[in-house]
Amino acid sequence: MSAEATDTLDRPERPPGAADRKREQHGWYFYDFACSVYSTSVLTVFLGPYLTSIAKSAADADGFVHPLGVPVRAGSLFAYAVSASVIFAVILMPIVGAAADRTGRKKPLLAAAAYTGAAATAGMFFLDGHRYLLGAVLLIVANASLSVSMVLYNAYLPQIAGPEERDQVSSRGWAFGYTSGAGVLVLNLILYSGHDGFGLSESTAVRICLASAGVWWGAFTLVPLRRLRDREVAADGGRPGATEGRVGAGWRQLISTLRDMRARPLTLAFLLAYLIYNDGVQTVISQASIYGSEELGLDQDTLIVAVLLVQVLAVAGALGMGRLARMYGAKRTILGSLAVWAVILGVGYFLPARQPVLFFVLAGAIGTVLGGSQALSRSLFSHMVPSGKEAEYFSAYEMSDRGLSWLGPLVFGLAYQLTGSYRDAIISLVVFFAVGFVLLARVPVRAAVAAAGNPVPARI
Repeated sequence: MSAEATDTLDRPERPPGAADRKREQHGWYFYDFACSVYSTSVLTVFLGPYLTSIAKSAADADGFVHPLGVPVRAGSLFAYAVSASVIFAVILMPIVGAAADRTGRKKPLLAAAAYTGAAATAGMFFLDGHRYLLGAVLLIVANASLSVSMVLYNAYLPQIAGPEERDQVSSRGWAFGYTSGAGVLVLNLILYSGHDGFGLSESTAVRICLASAGVWWGAFTLVPLRRLRDREVAADGGRPGATEGRVGAGWRQLISTLRDMRARPLTLAFLLAYLIYNDGVQTVISQASIYGSEELGLDQDTLIVAVLLVQVLAVAGALGMGRLARMYGAKRTILGSLAVWAVILGVGYFLPARQPVLFFVLAGAIGTVLGGSQALSRSLFSHMVPSGKEAEYFSAYEMSDRGLSWLGPLVFGLAYQLTGSYRDAIISLVVFFAVGFVLLARVPVRAAVAAAGNPVPARI
């Protein structure tokens, strides 16, 4: 990278006009476009079944592998690795979020996190044989890096979009992400299904699909890094490059942030509700391919088509639920989506094996609510964030979104480890949506927005 490019990443720029604001929004959309391919092709489709197959090939006669001497059922390894990745992210995200606010340098931190995750994902090309431990380590690094980068990415939303347009901008970001996820998944399907014609083994085709997600992530991250800009921090918030913005000060700032959030109990109440129901969402996303392949006996082609269907419908779902939010408010729309999630899991529990058409119907229902529930949650929280503390508060949000979503995968993995049934594991997730629904219903969101010192939209 040239000295000029580096300076562009680090230097805060002049306040933008309307054209610059739109340019930033379009650049912001492209980080979803870049990193969503990892979530789709790697986390949702290929890595779970592939890593599980590698672990099973390395397992002992009882079906256990022994990473660091700990007995783990091979079928639970992927779920445990996801849990470990988000616990690791919990350690990093508060430091990064506080440092971004103290220094004003979101872009260099976003670049570091994005390219660490992209490199780990590209390294999955070397995942073969009995290298289940390598796969688990690369998953932990890539997933944690994604979580850290999303703290910084989400923190831009209140700065690039006004209160009345935030639902729309957030939904468009999710739509960009699902569009890229669907497009790359089509290419993955062509490569995987026709691997013999390309002269590739099935394993090599999967490894190319995994690694290409890392290349895509790294390449398209250049767009937001060119278009987003750093802001000058307030006089009492430190200055870019100051020593107060380093790691030690980051933890001190985190303590201050937690104290500040205690003074806003309604914002904390929303975060608690979000933590619960989004834990269920994230677990369904990451474990769906395992459930489909191991419990329902579906082949990889079927799983790819199902996830592709989710991606296509999620684009329409994100935009459609954004429109519903303008008519009925974001809170009511999210509550409706949580009820649908609970029904989806109940149907999934009773879904018969080797019935791809029924699985496609279920995938369609997931796609309809997936993008909208996530996009509207993000925009709703952004209204509750005090001005000037976006990255700090979004680090706490990101812990809920990805960083504290370790309980669901852990429960899923433990349920399978203890019962040997993925159906028991999947039905256990209903409680996350039920409890999250009740907690969110009790949050007076208009009062929460006013308490954060922000203007209250006409509908929220």
